[in-house]
Amino acid sequence: MMVDKSTVKEEALQKIKVTKTTRSRLSEVDFNNLAFGKMYADHMLVADFDGKEWKNAEILPFQNLSVSPSNAAWHYGQAIFEGIKAYKDPEGHPMIFRPYDNYKRFNTSAERMGMPQVPEWLFIGGLDLLIDLDRNWVPTGEGCSLYLRPFMIAADEFIGVRPSDTYKFAIINSPSGAYFNKPIKLLVQDKYVRAFPGGVGFAKAAGNYGGTMYPTMQAKKQGYDQILWVDGYQHKYLQECGTMNVFVIIGNTAITPDLTQGTILEGVTRASVMDVLADMGLKVEERPISIDEVVTAYNNGTLREVFGTGTASSVAYVEQLDYLDTKIKLDTTKYEVGAEVIQRLDDIRTGRTTDIRHWNYIIDKK
Repeated sequence: MMVDKSTVKEEALQKIKVTKTTRSRLSEVDFNNLAFGKMYADHMLVADFDGKEWKNAEILPFQNLSVSPSNAAWHYGQAIFEGIKAYKDPEGHPMIFRPYDNYKRFNTSAERMGMPQVPEWLFIGGLDLLIDLDRNWVPTGEGCSLYLRPFMIAADEFIGVRPSDTYKFAIINSPSGAYFNKPIKLLVQDKYVRAFPGGVGFAKAAGNYGGTMYPTMQAKKQGYDQILWVDGYQHKYLQECGTMNVFVIIGNTAITPDLTQGTILEGVTRASVMDVLADMGLKVEERPISIDEVVTAYNNGTLREVFGTGTASSVAYVEQLDYLDTKIKLDTTKYEVGAEVIQRLDDIRTGRTTDIRHWNYIIDKK
């Protein structure tokens, strides 16, 4: 997406106060040994919605938030978030990968949860100013990135079931390594359900993740890494793979569940992978796909690969998929499609190849 950044950034500079830290923690980071989501950069962005407009926007040193025990988000779940990544090109310039797609999805989630829209100057402009300030926190190691977490929570100090009038928006960022650093084993969940049509499965709402914790804990006790979620009616149509979208490669066709039921998150990485797969010459299909179809393809030898996609994980290979008495085992060392997808995405996100679709939002040089 090509955008004119100048107007947005100018508005952000006018409306967002910047208070720099007096003591950077950058020297405490081992960039050769980064975990995911455990270390946070020097600065964060915060802003308040007072019921009419966004104000008090400020970038300030990373710190705790002071929140009342009666905060409505704790009690009634009005909380949404996004996951975005920033990389550096070969010249060392920070680049955010497809932030406008996350911005659009953030406001889609906000609408579904009865929350206010976040303006472009605050979300996009705020990301620009924040990463510009914390540019030295963007790692350059293979598979590493600066993980960005915009989020919004209800802020009313009121115990009563109604949409909050006030809200808090914030962005924090974390230099991170790979989310999954090895192939994963999945259990096809035939009891618990992640989302139903008419629900909030398409929104990046905190409660979507809270509801998956117990079933995932039980799956991990059985030796699995994540759950392959299926539909709530027939318990057979694929929805999501843990916290990721899922792709199945059968022959020369890449299949991913369609979004028409509103039960699946419209992943930014998912959309990127679909474009890359088409560039690679594969036929890409968005449609319902049942676990029975996957089992049949496995049994007749046409199932090539299964992998999850998401901002945190990028592309996660599936080495085992268990459904009732059927065990599907895949040799991920032979994953040619997934490997090329990863390479092509990494080349785009780090500026090693031409960004023909203008996915990268480049932070201006200092």
